Amino acid sequence: MTGQPIPVIIDCDTGVDDALALLFAVRHPGIDLRAITCVAGNTDVDGVVRNTLTVLEQAGAPEIPVARGAERPLIEGVRTARHVHGEDGMADLGLPAPSRTAVDVDAVTLLRREILASPRRVTLVPTAPLTNIALLLRTHPEVVRNIERIVFMGGAVATGNATPVAEFNVWHDPEAAAILLTAGVPITMYGLDVFKRVLVPAADVQRLRTSAEASLRLAGELLAHRDPAASGDPTPTGGLGDAGAVCAVVDPAGIRTELLPVEVSLAPGLGRGQTIVDRRPRPGEAEIHEGTREQPLVDVALDVDVERYVKLYLSTVER
Repeated sequence: MTGQPIPVIIDCDTGVDDALALLFAVRHPGIDLRAITCVAGNTDVDGVVRNTLTVLEQAGAPEIPVARGAERPLIEGVRTARHVHGEDGMADLGLPAPSRTAVDVDAVTLLRREILASPRRVTLVPTAPLTNIALLLRTHPEVVRNIERIVFMGGAVATGNATPVAEFNVWHDPEAAAILLTAGVPITMYGLDVFKRVLVPAADVQRLRTSAEASLRLAGELLAHRDPAASGDPTPTGGLGDAGAVCAVVDPAGIRTELLPVEVSLAPGLGRGQTIVDRRPRPGEAEIHEGTREQPLVDVALDVDVERYVKLYLSTVER
C-alpha cells in the first residue's frame, strides 16, 4: 500500500471479532484511526465502551477518542449476542478494567466532529448494528460530503445467522440498515458470504496465544473463542469475522465485489432484516408489470482471498 494513511472511523459493538478488528486497525500503518464509536449489539452499550477501551489499552494504542452511542435500535428492543461472545462480550477472559475513559460527547456528535474535521475524506467502517450511523445521517446529512466510502460488516447474499436469511447486525436494526443504504456515498457490503470464510489456521492461533506480548495473546484468545467449528479442539482455528472488513479497507483487491441493487426487508416475520441482493441479469415479471423499484447500488463482496487476508492480518498484528 502506498500514499497517505486512510482516515478511518470504526463504529462497533465490541464483541470478540470487533476486538480483532480494532487490534488490526491500531497497528496497520495504512490506517489513521481517528475515532471509535460504540453501539449496543453484541452486548449492552456500556459493556461495548468498556471492551473497546480495554482493547485499546491492551494494544498499547495511542489516545483515540471513544464515544458511547445508541443503547437500543431505532424501533426494536435490545437483543444481545452474549451466547456467542460471552457474558462480558469479550469471551469472558477476565481482562482488567481499563483506565482509559470515553469522551464526554455522544457517538453522533463525535462522528460529525471527526468526519467534518478530517483534512481528507473519511472511510467509515461499521462492524455493528447501524443505529449510530442512521442517526448521524438523519441528524447531520452534511457529513456525506466528507465520507469517501462506507465499508460495513453486515448482511448476507445467501444464508443468515440471526434468522435463515438475516445477518445479526442488519437484523438487530433493519430500519437503520435501510437508512445506511441511502447515504449517497459508495458502500461496500462485507457480508456473511465472505465473513465466515476467513479462518486463521490452528498453528497461528496457538502461536499468538503463547506470545510474550499481551496484545498478541489477546488476539490469540479471541481467535480461539471464534472457532467456527466449535469442536473443542485445544488448538482451534479462528475466524477473523469483523476484522475482514477492515482488511478490505486497506486491501480492497482481496475481495471480489459486484455492484448490485440491495434493499433491506422491513416487514414483520421471518424475512425481517434480510438484505435482498438482486443478482438477476434482467428485470423480472414484477418489474415489468409493476414498474422498476429504485434500489441503492452497493459493492457486494461475493468472494475473498482467504490466504491473503490471513497473511495481512497476522503480519499487521505481529508487527
